[in-house]
Amino acid sequence: MNASQRSAARGPMHLAGARRRKWWHYLKQFWPFYIMLLPALVDTILFRYWPMYGVQIAFRDFSIRRGFFGSEWMGLEHFIRFVTSNNFVPLLRNTFLLALYSLFWGFPIPIVLALMMNEVGNAAFKRTVQMLTYAPYFLSSVAVVGLVNLFFQRETGLVNILAVNLGLSDHNYLADPTWFRTLYVGSGVWQGAGWGTIIYMAALSSVDGEVVEAAIVDGANRMQKILYIHIPTILPTIVILLIMNTGSLLSVGYEKVLLMQNSLNMEVSDVISTYVYRLGIRNAQFSYTTAIGLANSLVNALILVIVNFVAGRLGETSLW
Repeated sequence: MNASQRSAARGPMHLAGARRRKWWHYLKQFWPFYIMLLPALVDTILFRYWPMYGVQIAFRDFSIRRGFFGSEWMGLEHFIRFVTSNNFVPLLRNTFLLALYSLFWGFPIPIVLALMMNEVGNAAFKRTVQMLTYAPYFLSSVAVVGLVNLFFQRETGLVNILAVNLGLSDHNYLADPTWFRTLYVGSGVWQGAGWGTIIYMAALSSVDGEVVEAAIVDGANRMQKILYIHIPTILPTIVILLIMNTGSLLSVGYEKVLLMQNSLNMEVSDVISTYVYRLGIRNAQFSYTTAIGLANSLVNALILVIVNFVAGRLGETSLW
């Protein structure tokens, strides 16, 4: 082997060594930042990646006593059991409709609210509106459902008290299945609309002031500025957030639904997450509920990929 051949053979080794030295140099130089990153890294490993090891429960007849590898292998039996059960269609319908209504009302309202606040010239009034709309986001689900009960209970609810004083009849909103989705979605929009404006307000701050001034000189009114300047500016942000929201279309959290659920509205309030909670936590059917959760996550991932593909084909904005 001549000198040139030995040099070529050592090339990859020298390159790898240089990269290691460079990484070690960065680690010594910026070690405080890596220390700050460590808790988030540990959290991600422990609560995002390590639980993936337990996905195998969905394919076994899991028993805590027998453990992972001692439990009998069941294959796709739990998935087939769920899809062929009488609960599958009602659960899928309730989950999809609740998520769809939440997306339909909860997604555009922050956009409209951000565009309206962007047009407010009085800084003090603008800060007040932002504070009032941001505040509900920091309430817990228990507090939000408590407020719903405070307003809509039959005997002591403020809405029914006002209706009776106006000569109208009272109504048991909390026990009426036709009102469950309205109350759930409405309270969710009230809680999250203000917080959802933050990213749109940040995007609107990038609008070139000279472009706006030129539009005003050309005679553009406020609505024309919104339609032809502001909305095109935040459109990529809107598309990205829409894709991400559709990726969780079948992921309705169980906490708020469970708090609003009762025996009278169960036909519309029982969703996949509450079903999993009821069978998994209360009845200890770990394998069956893990299979349901895994199937739900896979469907959400498939929806995300499809919507992202469509968005990329129709426009220039997509997640990848």
